[in-house]
Amino acid sequence: MTLLKPQPLYHQWDIVRVRVNPTDRDQHYVVIITPNEVIAKRTRVNVLFGTSRHPADKSAMGMVVLDEADGLDRQTIVDCAFFPVINLANITARVGSVTYERRQVILRAIAACLRG
Repeated sequence: MTLLKPQPLYHQWDIVRVRVNPTDRDQHYVVIITPNEVIAKRTRVNVLFGTSRHPADKSAMGMVVLDEADGLDRQTIVDCAFFPVINLANITARVGSVTYERRQVILRAIAACLRG
């Protein structure tokens, strides 16, 4: 009898809630960007940090707006220039997944930020 390894609870492009820094008062939406093959072997992952978007906010270079189509209850800007590391055990909820179209926008934004 072969034992099957359990599938990871989280996957690349999942949007989850977590305190990115232990001193944060509130949890934030973050997008997991670590590949699934790595998630299956590690307890920590890289994410894109999200903050609430206010109507007057302008998106700067490296910022991508996520919304209800991605499973969020409000518009959220993710920063594609900074990749915090979080512990998977600190995630409190999975709230959605980035749409395919927005994944492409995020990948282009990351590439533009890394090119300088």
